[in-house]
Amino acid sequence: MNQEILQIGNPILRKIALEVTDIHNQKIQTLIDNLLTLTKQRHGVGIAAPQIGESCRVIIISSHPNIRYPDAPFMPPMAMINPRIVSHSEELIMGMEGCLSVENRRGNVPRYKDIMVEYVDRDGNSERKEYNDFIARIIQHELDHLNGILFVDHIQEE
Repeated sequence: MNQEILQIGNPILRKIALEVTDIHNQKIQTLIDNLLTLTKQRHGVGIAAPQIGESCRVIIISSHPNIRYPDAPFMPPMAMINPRIVSHSEELIMGMEGCLSVENRRGNVPRYKDIMVEYVDRDGNSERKEYNDFIARIIQHELDHLNGILFVDHIQEE
């Protein structure tokens, strides 16, 4: 698979992605497989469907130490379908972010330290889980992609 990752300036990255209504549709399952593969190939810790031109609410979270994020915690890769934050901590933490759709740019971005997320997994199970710190940052970054927002919109100088 040699899937192109859309770059900043592509209008698809600024659109609000559509809800997934048929999780078991083969197109959605193949999309998830492709996103998982692409995340690993590009040493990413997450990716959203709009980044490859698919306007649907699917993200991959795949935190692991790699050349882009050597201190990332390990968690098994997972798909979140129609994710949404239902609550969050008051505390914001600054952290350096980059993006596969914004090559050669990094910046400090404030994110909630703790978030509660509702989503559906690729098997159709509804989930509600709390995530913290770096994992919470990844989820917030990828959720932004579903809403037409890029991390550069949040960069703050320290």
